[in-house]
Amino acid sequence: MTGVARVKSEQPRLRADAVRNRERIIAAARETMVEFGAEVSFDEIARRAGVGNATLYRHFTDRHELIHHVTLSVMSRIADRAERALAEEPDAFTALRRFVHDAVEERIGALCPLLSDGIDPAHPDLLAARERLDAAVLAVMGAARDSGRLRTDIAVGDLMVALTQLTRPLPGSGCLDFDKFVHRHLQLFLDGLQAPARSELPGSAVTLEDLRRR
Repeated sequence: MTGVARVKSEQPRLRADAVRNRERIIAAARETMVEFGAEVSFDEIARRAGVGNATLYRHFTDRHELIHHVTLSVMSRIADRAERALAEEPDAFTALRRFVHDAVEERIGALCPLLSDGIDPAHPDLLAARERLDAAVLAVMGAARDSGRLRTDIAVGDLMVALTQLTRPLPGSGCLDFDKFVHRHLQLFLDGLQAPARSELPGSAVTLEDLRRR
């Protein structure tokens, strides 16, 4: 067995209260990992979740397993946001705008480096979550492009790069209030996505495969 987490894809059926505890633990782990890093103590995660340490360890035997489920949760939440935006907004570019503003709340720029180590990228659950997320974001962007309001020289990877960069924590303690500017600068980015394009972009459109190449 390697250092990469081998997490079982099947979980026993849980009681409603156990499901709520599990969800609270995953949410608290996500929040504390953004704030303190992937090595945040289980004591802090349990305290933030409002459960005892024994409850946390009943659900997640080690850090790899917990990070695996945090990853699944983040991917699912972002896919949910994309699907809801496309289903609920009558205008395709408005749906894209809504999704992008919603997606930054997941703080993927802070989470990506924390979640990239110690998980199995070929795990069936992760592959299924990635497939759903890819399809949801592609659908939002495709609808906006088909409407004629999204410039044609960008791809999903360009969007994900921007979301990651805008939610990446800056080094040092002088930028603790940086988050309050994210939506303002995100709006500038979204304005730049609209057609007709005002300039020619260097290079080629960034795909998801480009981002996943090591």
